[in-house]
Amino acid sequence: MDIIVRIPAPLRTLTGGKDEVPAAGDRLCDEKGVRRFVNIYVGDEDTRFAGGLKAAIKTGDEISIVPAIAGGR
Repeated sequence: MDIIVRIPAPLRTLTGGKDEVPAAGDRLCDEKGVRRFVNIYVGDEDTRFAGGLKAAIKTGDEISIVPAIAGGR
């Protein structure tokens, strides 16, 4: 099953600079599950509201990993 994962700029050093990579399965987790400040979308749907790690994905779906950004004044 080919799934396209979109990689945000801060994580592209891990993918050789690629902004999209194919994957059969991939997770950004710690011992509790998906890390608190990582948002994963299947299409436009936040997986936190679509079954979490059990969210349905199918061939052709696009997965976006969006790290939370905080700071400023």
